[in-house]
Amino acid sequence: MNAALGVIALFVAGALGLAVLARRGRTMSLEQWALGGRGLGTIMVFLLMAGESFSTFTFLGASGWSYSKGSPAFYILAYGGLAYLMAFWMLPAIWRYATAHKLVSFSDFFAHKYNSRPLGVLVSIVALMGMVALLTIQLRGLGIIVSEASYGSIAPQVAIWIGTVVMVSYILFSGIHGSASIAIVKDILILVLAVFLGVYLPWHYYGGVTPMFSAIHAANPSFFEFPKEGLNLTWYNSTILLTALGYYLYPFNLTSVYAARSASAVRRNTILMPLYQVVIAFLFLVGFAAILQVPGLKGSEVDLALFGLVKHTFDPWFVGVIGGTGVLTALVPGSMILLTASTVIGKNVYKEGFAHNATDKQVSRVARGVLPVFALVAVYFVLRGGTTIVAVAIFASSLLTQLLPSLLFSLMKKPFGSKHAAFAGILAGGAVLAFTMTTGANLGTLFPSAPVVFKSLNTGLVALAVNALVFVAVALCTPRMLPRTVAAQPA
Repeated sequence: MNAALGVIALFVAGALGLAVLARRGRTMSLEQWALGGRGLGTIMVFLLMAGESFSTFTFLGASGWSYSKGSPAFYILAYGGLAYLMAFWMLPAIWRYATAHKLVSFSDFFAHKYNSRPLGVLVSIVALMGMVALLTIQLRGLGIIVSEASYGSIAPQVAIWIGTVVMVSYILFSGIHGSASIAIVKDILILVLAVFLGVYLPWHYYGGVTPMFSAIHAANPSFFEFPKEGLNLTWYNSTILLTALGYYLYPFNLTSVYAARSASAVRRNTILMPLYQVVIAFLFLVGFAAILQVPGLKGSEVDLALFGLVKHTFDPWFVGVIGGTGVLTALVPGSMILLTASTVIGKNVYKEGFAHNATDKQVSRVARGVLPVFALVAVYFVLRGGTTIVAVAIFASSLLTQLLPSLLFSLMKKPFGSKHAAFAGILAGGAVLAFTMTTGANLGTLFPSAPVVFKSLNTGLVALAVNALVFVAVALCTPRMLPRTVAAQPA
């Protein structure tokens, strides 16, 4: 066993131990297992939200895209600020409503707002499809991290299976408390490592950040220019808007909101979260530093840029520390996705769809039973796919953003719309995405004579526009939903 593999094994064993200890003194009811008894304060909610946002997508995807794409990669840094601004207004209102009505799952919110169990099932199906894509990102990243950090001693497929078993085991035992405990250690480590690598590597290889950019520019003068077609400025701006709009429609993000102790705890987190975005800038620097030192990575191999450089630079034991930290960036969001998905299936698909009189104990039993099955589905997809991490993330964001019109219209003081409008809008947006996916069509192929600005729009944003128009049209033709009151809750 090499030193790196031993260090990674210690990280995994430590994470499992922390997660198991997190259950001490608690009786795991459905609410305690899924939401921590709705008693998490500002710091724990921050750690969970940061843990979900700082995943293998940022650890490997950010450095991989800065390595391969240049300026378009900065969309990853930009969308968060816009998303947190929206969240400052939106999330406290969601928390107050969810707490007043004892909502547990992501889909509960839609089903309760529109007083429609079938809508809850439809939202659940969309959410589950998005979460499968998001979980494949974590598992694919975990496989890359362990395989690369262990110098090939463990194949990515083996690492994916081991990571899946670990995640499933501790979530079944400790629920959200296990993820929260690991998130504390993971966030401290990732902050320290990202800053260190982002400062040290440009200095070590180029003598600083400015000389590094000068060297890249000398080798490839057009690298930092936006292309005229494809990933151009129109794509960049529309993708930032699409991803920001859909950011809090990642179902596990709302799980952290539900688990908060008060609306103030949620609001304070929307203020603190932009600080975390700064860390991403340091990982961009790692990707840029790798361009001239680890040349030649193509396609999905670009996700290896970070590890290609650190293995070229540091001793194996330190590569193991980086690999162990990377494993934690997969475990925390991956486990939250599993927890949220299984709760959605138990609460909204099983109870709302087939067993209306099921007790919380029965729902909890179903949720825990389907959790390993959902993990297996994600493993199946990740072992089949070869797409880059960022490409999968953009697809998942496009899909989940189709829930936005139904969410926003339901938050208005005088709610606008109906369950029919919500159904029609989601199905219309989903149909546009399905058409483009199955045919490979985009605005460029459908309208070849249109201006480049139009042809370069993100397809997900087009689907969202169709969704919103259909929602409004159907809402004007059907009775509006009746507003439901919210009892007074802690500020």
